[in-house]
Amino acid sequence: MTEPLIRQLTIFGVGLIGGSLALALREAGVVDEIVGCSRREEHLRQALELGVIDRYHLDAAEAVAGADVVFVSVPLGAMRSVFEAMRPGLAADAVITDGGSAKQCVVDDARAAFGTLPPGFVPGHPIAGTEKSGVTAAFPELYRNRRVILTPLAESDPAAVERVRAMWQAAGAEVEEMEVHHHDEVLAATSHLPHMLAFGLVDSLARMRDNDEIFRYAAGGFRDFTRIASSDPVMWRDICIHNREAILDMTARYQADLEEMVRAIERGDGDALLEIFSRAKAARDRFCNE
Repeated sequence: MTEPLIRQLTIFGVGLIGGSLALALREAGVVDEIVGCSRREEHLRQALELGVIDRYHLDAAEAVAGADVVFVSVPLGAMRSVFEAMRPGLAADAVITDGGSAKQCVVDDARAAFGTLPPGFVPGHPIAGTEKSGVTAAFPELYRNRRVILTPLAESDPAAVERVRAMWQAAGAEVEEMEVHHHDEVLAATSHLPHMLAFGLVDSLARMRDNDEIFRYAAGGFRDFTRIASSDPVMWRDICIHNREAILDMTARYQADLEEMVRAIERGDGDALLEIFSRAKAARDRFCNE
């Protein structure tokens, strides 16, 4: 009989991200047992009833006892406390990875919690998700043909890196590696800033007078652009705080470009606007056709 890729997978935060990973690995037949851990027992009971996990613990150290792979999928603000809580029960050879959208803060939290970074620690980030959250939103196809970025460190055991890579590949993902700082810069531009814009626009319109009329006449373009404003506010608050330097740098660049567009509108400069819009369309079309 073939040895499974993972004997016991412990997941902290069995929501959309963690739950979808559990379902994908279960469907692929590469995990023997999945253990959930969370602060709220009702969420874990629901995950158990849905067949996402096999059992659960509220105590982090008990949850990781016997785990050969641990996946931490909690808001960035909770990472350090989860690392600290799991430490007493963690096996020395356990592989630990995460799904955080920023990586430097996760590395810093792990170093603070463990003292020195465990060789099995491999930071990661699945570039997948929906605007929905919670275990009821989880589905096994979430990661198929989607990218997962690993940001291994000098301390990371190459065997642990390959194990995490194999886990995500079993879930259907395409796995790439990136340096921590570069990851945070890229994601600030491609994910964090767009979410800020969507949240900000919807909030701005919601605070206007007659906002019911504004939303009633919103067309498909508005729905498409603002869909991500339905994402988990706690998660995105933490991302903005913990990747603030990269986000602020990207925001400053965007503000300068937006001001250029505003000035073109003020001048009635159709040529300048056409150049901006044509350049944007060409870039978007090229990206969508890749």
